[in-house]
Amino acid sequence: MSKLFEFTGENDFCPGGPIYTNPKEPSLFLSLGLPVDVYFPSRKRSRISAPFVFAERFEQKKQVSIEVLPDECLFEIFRRLPGGEERSACACVSKRWLSLLSSICRDELCSQNKSAVKSTEVKSKVEDEEIEGDGCLSRSLEGGKATDIRLAAIAVGTANCGGLGKLFIRGSNSSRGVTKVGLRAIACGCPSLKVLSLWNLPSVGDEGLSEIANGCHMLEKLDLSQCPAITDKGLLAIAKNCTNLTDLVLESCSNIGNEGLQAVGQYCTNLKSISIKNCPGVGDQGIAALVSSASNVLTKLKLQSLNITDVSLAVVGYYGKAVTDLVLTSLPNVSERGFWVMGNGQGLHKLKSLTVTSCLGVTDTGLEAVGKGCPNLKQFCLHKCAFLSDSGLVSFTKAAETLESLQLEECHRITQFGFFGSLLNCGANLKAISLVNCFGIRDLKLDLPELSTCNSLRSLSIRNCPGFGDNTLVLLGNLCAQLRNVELSGLQEVTDAGILSVLENCEAGLVKVNLSGCVNLSDKVVSVMTEQHGWTLEMLNLDGCRRITDASLVAIAENCFLLYDLDVSKCATTDSGIAAMARSKQLFLQVLSVSGCSLISDKSLPALVKLGQTLLGLNLQHCNAISSSTVDILVERLWRCDILS
Repeated sequence: MSKLFEFTGENDFCPGGPIYTNPKEPSLFLSLGLPVDVYFPSRKRSRISAPFVFAERFEQKKQVSIEVLPDECLFEIFRRLPGGEERSACACVSKRWLSLLSSICRDELCSQNKSAVKSTEVKSKVEDEEIEGDGCLSRSLEGGKATDIRLAAIAVGTANCGGLGKLFIRGSNSSRGVTKVGLRAIACGCPSLKVLSLWNLPSVGDEGLSEIANGCHMLEKLDLSQCPAITDKGLLAIAKNCTNLTDLVLESCSNIGNEGLQAVGQYCTNLKSISIKNCPGVGDQGIAALVSSASNVLTKLKLQSLNITDVSLAVVGYYGKAVTDLVLTSLPNVSERGFWVMGNGQGLHKLKSLTVTSCLGVTDTGLEAVGKGCPNLKQFCLHKCAFLSDSGLVSFTKAAETLESLQLEECHRITQFGFFGSLLNCGANLKAISLVNCFGIRDLKLDLPELSTCNSLRSLSIRNCPGFGDNTLVLLGNLCAQLRNVELSGLQEVTDAGILSVLENCEAGLVKVNLSGCVNLSDKVVSVMTEQHGWTLEMLNLDGCRRITDASLVAIAENCFLLYDLDVSKCATTDSGIAAMARSKQLFLQVLSVSGCSLISDKSLPALVKLGQTLLGLNLQHCNAISSSTVDILVERLWRCDILS
């Protein structure tokens, strides 16, 4: 033992010496946090616990280390490692080693190791059923976790597990954010990357995107949002090297313009989906190049907050031969002529879904042309179009004979005549109609001639339209006898008579009913509804119907056999109503909301526990008479149920 303390280093225990001059130096080791992709080998505990004095003298002795080798030598060593696990283990040693390993591309590995990597991947696929081929893995980095170090770890660690196929980066570390260095590591180690999404990355520019373009030729989907440093140059690199690109999303990229889009249109002729939003540099030339080059394959197109004119809509109307989904939002420079030309372009014969929002160019003439030019249109959503009147809406629905769904929001020039006119024009195929925040409708008592019923309509939604009253609902009840889903929310002028006219005429049996915010409804509505539709009713929302009492809950408990979602928030229900539902033998609720029911107290604990045998969600927010101790008991006993309190 005395010789042990007299050790001076002439005869080392390990002739090669320690790997590091100072093994405790923290900068030599890599700290990646919990979610890492590199492989950690198991370590055995040392059999000898040397005194501190010995350890200190051992550290102070200058040793020969592999760290003295230049990067070129380490690079040659690392590329000859036999497999991915060995490379992952080496990546855990230090940031320097990780950086070197992440810079090695697959084609730079020795040929012997390439075959080993391939056989290892084949074995991994056999053992793991989820691995179907290269690019099966997905990684997402958000906020402070998005750094170059983590990207390097992902590049090294995923190479041996099937390959990285999808990468999502949302924001980055404020001090050590993602740069071209991290994207270079991904480009070298992940040639199987097919989906790349970069959001809010001001430090990523053309050089980083060019690295991806040069290394990831299989890229199919590119999503760039709030990346001001990326310009047309970076998009050009993607276009030239990633010709398999099928999906392109650009949002708030201020330095991307027509030149970059023209390059994409020239080289990427398989684009199936394009979405461009709030890019001030994008104009008619860029949109025309994209749409015209992919006219036979482009199916989805979304243009929002752009400085395009009528020319772009003309191109869409002529070259959009394969487009099935079209979204046009906030296009201030597009006039009535643009929509008219788009409708008369005779190219949108396959269009099935059209959404137009905040476009002043939508007028009666333009909309009628669109209806005639889209013979297969099934879904139409119109939001915030101030110049559309009843005449234009009726003409559109008359031309669009195949329309199945119509949604109008904040179209204040639409009145009862336009609403019922469109309902009758497309009555043969219309399945759903929705009006939201339309203030032009007034509850007038109309003497209409006998009209044919709209037997195809299955879903009716009227939300926050103050002009809707009992007279309008009576007309709807007479016309729509096959409704399954009814939403009449926020209609403060409606009484029992109006709602009952709709409910009593429904012959098919209601499935979903939402009457939230109808403050003048009473228990009579619920009683009639449950008696006539109790065998089909699955969802019922009475939120804010303050005249609904325990009598409604008793009717629900006695008549509803399929109801699984019930909302009686801010109603006049008490403990007796909850107890009545708990006694029911045929009621099996999964979601119950009694938020804001001040008359429900701790006395309902036994009933709530019994109901909780089937509940998956329970909302007790703002129930001031229920104590925290009762909530704690419910949380403990209803462990399968999510409880809000």
